[in-house]
Amino acid sequence: MKKITLLLMLWLGLTTAYAQTITKTTKLDANSIVKDETGSIYPYAIWQKLLQTGEYSIKRNSAANETTTEFLLYRLTEEEKAAAKKKNAELSAKLPKPRTSDAFKEGDKFRFDKMKDLAGVKYDFKKDTGKVVVFNFWFINCPPCKQEIPELNELVEKYKENKEVIFIAIALDDAYALKDFLKYTPFNYNVIPDGRFYSEKYGVKSYPTHVIVGKDGLIKFSTIGLARNTVYWVDKTIKEQLL
Repeated sequence: MKKITLLLMLWLGLTTAYAQTITKTTKLDANSIVKDETGSIYPYAIWQKLLQTGEYSIKRNSAANETTTEFLLYRLTEEEKAAAKKKNAELSAKLPKPRTSDAFKEGDKFRFDKMKDLAGVKYDFKKDTGKVVVFNFWFINCPPCKQEIPELNELVEKYKENKEVIFIAIALDDAYALKDFLKYTPFNYNVIPDGRFYSEKYGVKSYPTHVIVGKDGLIKFSTIGLARNTVYWVDKTIKEQLL
C-alpha cells in the first residue's frame, strides 16, 4: 500500500512539473489572450500593431490563472524605451549583415531617373548630386513593408536637419490609394506613387527592398525583406557616407 501511495505521489509530482513547464514555455501567438490594465481584451491585429510602434510591450499577466495564456499589454516608460533601443542596437550589431538585393550590386553606379512625389516635388538626381539617397521599394499590402514604417520614420526624424540625406519611398500603389493609406499610417519618406515602372526598370522583385546611394552615385548598401537589423544597417550606412 505504501509503495502504491509513493508511486501515486511521484506521478502527481511529475504531472505538476510538466504542467508548469508547459505554462512557462507557452508562446505568445494569435490564440493568446492579451488585455490592458483595465481588463479590455485586444484582438491579435491590434496588439501586434501597437507592439510595432515601439511604445508598448507585453508580459505574462501575473494575476491570471497559470494555466491560461493570458498576457498584459502595457505602455513603456521613456527609460524602458531607451533601454530597449540600446539592447536592440547591441544585438543588431552582432547579427549577420542582411541579405543583399540581386537587383543592386554594391559598388555599381546607380542609374538615377526623374521622379515626382505625392506632394508634387520633383527629383532629378542626375543634376542634384552630392547627396546620400535612401530608397525604399514597397507597396501598401506588403506586411513587412508596413511593419518597418515606424522604425523608418524614426530614421527620417534622426536626419531631418541634414540636407545631405534624402529619403525616397517608391510605392507600387497609385496616388489615391497612398493618400488614403497615409491618413492612418504616416510614412515620412518622400513617397513616389505609381512606382511599378521604376521597380521593373531596376529589376526589383522582393519587397521591401532598401538601397542606399552614396554622394559619389555608387550603391553602398542594399537588402531585401525585413530582418531584425535591416534598419540598423540602413542607419549604419548613412552615417558612414556622411563622414
